[in-house]
Amino acid sequence: MPTLRLGNIAPDFEAETTQGPIKFHEWIGDSWAVLFSHPGDFTPVCTTELAEVARRAPDFAKRNVKVIGISANGLEDHVKWAKDIEEWGAQFAPTTVDFPIIADPDRKISTLYDMLDEQDATNRDAKGLPFTIRTVFVIDPKKVIRLLIAYPASTGRNFDEIIRVIDSLQIGDKYRVTTPVNWRKGDDVIVHPSVTTEEAKVLFPEHTVHKPYLRTTPLKVD
Repeated sequence: MPTLRLGNIAPDFEAETTQGPIKFHEWIGDSWAVLFSHPGDFTPVCTTELAEVARRAPDFAKRNVKVIGISANGLEDHVKWAKDIEEWGAQFAPTTVDFPIIADPDRKISTLYDMLDEQDATNRDAKGLPFTIRTVFVIDPKKVIRLLIAYPASTGRNFDEIIRVIDSLQIGDKYRVTTPVNWRKGDDVIVHPSVTTEEAKVLFPEHTVHKPYLRTTPLKVD
């Protein structure tokens, strides 16, 4: 199948999860969604990642973002693994795995989303089937893929960065702005090139023109 790209509609699917069966697009509803894959249950890096996502649940919720994990194991393993995840996360803050984890032992969904590891010969199960790499999809309420990041199995993800990009996407959609290098919520933003000079005076009265193509402005957001 063709490789998924930014701007594609995220493929719909039905799956069994730790919170029951879902239809993916129906589950997303009017929210944003983060779909993130894991090489396997009871693995060290994955355990730290899911604990972090569980701990950051309020950060995702206030941005109207649902999170859902996927791992190439069955539901029984997922349920047992969740206890380890919560135990690890409890060292740092109260941690409860309240988001669903998809069971994908046959790699059907992982194949649909091109998540399988084709290079690391050690990232395989006992039958020689490839596990997934650490893929992240951020999907908007229109079911459009807005962010796609792939990490190797050996490297844990930075969820501060993923949340930062979600902030950038949501602010950009609402205010006709883009965000500069290393931007954090509350920093100045860039006036979108499509905004005319006259529009900028009205929309962003405090903006500064550095170059004809580079205009920055403070932006107060919740």
